[in-house]
Amino acid sequence: MKAVVFCAALATFAVAPAFAQELVARQGDDSVRLSDTACKSDLVLGRLDPSAAAEYRQASAVFQGQRFNACWRMVGGAAHLVYEDGDQGIIPATELKPELTA
Repeated sequence: MKAVVFCAALATFAVAPAFAQELVARQGDDSVRLSDTACKSDLVLGRLDPSAAAEYRQASAVFQGQRFNACWRMVGGAAHLVYEDGDQGIIPATELKPELTA
């Protein structure tokens, strides 16, 4: 499993945050970027319960210098990620920050 499971206390959010820009969680040089765009990865969508697939959004991660594509949705107070290779991860909502653009 990719070590994109950032360890921290779970947030108290119960619903997905509304955002117009990407949200990012960082741990050292590793990062996960969440978009509000619908999941388009056929590899991920094929792994999901069809009744939940519409809830998933695009995501990408950089782990140890490698880029991975994923899709995500909020579950309780955390973002649940499913990667194209079948790995999964959880990121507490408290770790997600708006991406600052220059």
